[in-house]
Amino acid sequence: MTTDGPLDLETLALEAAEGTLDTVVVAFSDMTGRLLGKRVTARFFLDHVVDRGGHQGEGIEACNYLLTTDVEMNVIPGYRYATWEAGYGDFRAVPDLRTLRRIPWLEATALVLCDLADHDGNPVSVSPRQILRDQLKRAEAAGFSVKMGSELEFFLSPDTYEQLAEAGFRPPRTRGWYNLDYHILQTSKDEPIIRRIRNEMLGANIPIEFSKGEAAPGQHEINLRYSDALEMADNHTVFKNGVKEIAHLEGESATFMAKPFAEQPGSSCHIHTSLWSPDGDTPLSGGDAGDGMSADMRAFVAGLQTHLADLTLLGAPNLNSYKRYQPESWAPTATVWALDNRTAGLRLVGHGAGLRIESRIPGADANPYLAFAGVIAAGLAGIEAGLDCGDPYLGNAYAATSEDGTALTHVPWNLPDATTAFRHSDVANAAFGEDVMFHLVHGAEEEWKAFHRSVSDWEYRRGYERL
Repeated sequence: MTTDGPLDLETLALEAAEGTLDTVVVAFSDMTGRLLGKRVTARFFLDHVVDRGGHQGEGIEACNYLLTTDVEMNVIPGYRYATWEAGYGDFRAVPDLRTLRRIPWLEATALVLCDLADHDGNPVSVSPRQILRDQLKRAEAAGFSVKMGSELEFFLSPDTYEQLAEAGFRPPRTRGWYNLDYHILQTSKDEPIIRRIRNEMLGANIPIEFSKGEAAPGQHEINLRYSDALEMADNHTVFKNGVKEIAHLEGESATFMAKPFAEQPGSSCHIHTSLWSPDGDTPLSGGDAGDGMSADMRAFVAGLQTHLADLTLLGAPNLNSYKRYQPESWAPTATVWALDNRTAGLRLVGHGAGLRIESRIPGADANPYLAFAGVIAAGLAGIEAGLDCGDPYLGNAYAATSEDGTALTHVPWNLPDATTAFRHSDVANAAFGEDVMFHLVHGAEEEWKAFHRSVSDWEYRRGYERL
C-alpha cells in the first residue's frame, strides 16, 4: 500500500500491520520550543496511548521537571510548578490526533504532538502549547480567530555537531563566504540538503512555500504556509526539529541560534498575523482605510506598537537573542509600524484577504507557542482599549523619534531589561496570570544567573545545537 497522503489512526493501523510504519514519536514542547517525549511502538500506541476501539487512551507519562530545565537539560531550582520538595512527579502527554503525521526522514516513523495534563486531567497551565491555547480562547471570546505564519531563518554548516563540540565550538564553516540573499548560485551549494528539507517537510504534512538564501554566508530561509495559529506553531516546531535532524543525518549541522556570528546578520522568526471570523472563513483584517486595515486590525496593530516591546522576552528568550538588535542589521529596534518597510519592528504587507502585520522582533530561537501568545496578547490589549495605530512611520525606523524628539518605544537591549519589562507589564500579567508569569520570569532570571557562573564560551556552546 502507499505510504503517501494524510495519516489517521485507521491508516496507521494498516501500515503498522504491514510493517511499513513501526514507530510513533509522541512529543511535546519544552519551554525552549524543543520536542521532548518518547518513541512508542506503533502497536502499543494504537492499543494503549490513544482512544480507539472502545478503550480510553492513556497517553504517555513524563517527569514534570521537563518544564523546568535550561537549554542543556539541567534542572533549575526555584520553580513553583515542579520542585525537589514535591518529588518531581509525572504529567500526562495527551496526543492531539490532528497533528499526527509521517516523518519521512526517519524510517517507518510517525509523530504526534501532545497537550499536557496533570493527574486529574487538568491542563498544565505553564506548558507552552497551553499558554498559546489560552490566548486563542481570549481572541475567540473577543470575536476573532487568528491566523499566523512564521518565517524561519537558520545557518547551515558542513561541520557536524560532534565536530564543532570536539573543536571547542569554534565558528562553524559555511559553503559560501558572502551574502546569500536571493542568490541562486550560492544557494545551489547547499541545494541537495535544502531540497531534501523542502520535499520531506511536505511529506510530513508541513506546507512549504519556498526556500531562499538569506543575508549571510550559510544562512537560509524556508517559508511555511500560514494557517490557524496553533497549527502554525505545531508546524513550526516540527519543522525546526526536522531541519536539525535532517542536517545531522546528512553529516551536517543547522542552528536556529539568534546571533551565531557577531559580524553577520542574525536569524529571525518573522511572525505574520491576520484576524479572521471565529469560524476562520472570513478575513477581518482588511477595511476601507487608506492603509487597507479594518478598525479592529488598526487597534490590534496599536496594541502591538504600544505593548509588544514589554513582551519581547517571549520572542527573545536567551542571552544571545539580544545581539540581533543592532542598527541597520535587518533586526528591528523600534516598535513602530510602517508600510512594507523592513527597518520597522511592525511591517504591514499584503492586501485584501492577504493583508497582515509582520512582527520582525522575534529571533529564530523563540519558542513559537510563546512568541505567538505574546503577539496575540499585545494585539488584544489594543482592541480591548479601543486604540488606533495612527499614521505609518516614514523613513529609517532605526532612527525613529517622536515629534518632540524623544525616542519611541524600543525593544529592550538585553535579557535583564526584557525580563524586568515583562514582569511589570500590566498586559502580560492580565493575559497570562500569576503562575505563568512566575514560570517565565524565573526561567529568564536563572538564565542570566547561569551566564555569570560560566566560562566565556558558555553562550555559544549552549546555543548552537540546542536552540
